[in-house]
Amino acid sequence: MSANASAAAYVQLPTDRELVLKVIPMPADTNGNGDIFGGWVMAQVDLAGAVVPARHAKGRMATVAVNQFVFKQPVRVGDILSFYAHVTRIGRTSITVQVEVFAERFGSQGNYIKVTEASLTYVAIDDNGKPRPIPR
Repeated sequence: MSANASAAAYVQLPTDRELVLKVIPMPADTNGNGDIFGGWVMAQVDLAGAVVPARHAKGRMATVAVNQFVFKQPVRVGDILSFYAHVTRIGRTSITVQVEVFAERFGSQGNYIKVTEASLTYVAIDDNGKPRPIPR
């Protein structure tokens, strides 16, 4: 795909998800190819994914699993990334969240492409790091 995504690749932002994070990657976040390092994107997704379940856990929680992580398009320096999240499952001690990441490419702000989607599971933990029930 060229530096500017074709109009066919543009998508609408979700209206049934919560915008939990916006960030602009910088040159220090690049890999050897000049694209944003996948590990940096993963760290941002983990932060974004923790926002919604924190309201349910009402205390400490930890990432227990990355169930799925798909890089759909490269992320570039100067992209404005928007992270949308929603809870897909609440168990006794764990919460699963879906995170979708959309990029506004530099020079084509207002048009969005989906660059990443992931499913993560967080577990509520006590002060000793042991799983604890999620308050109902």
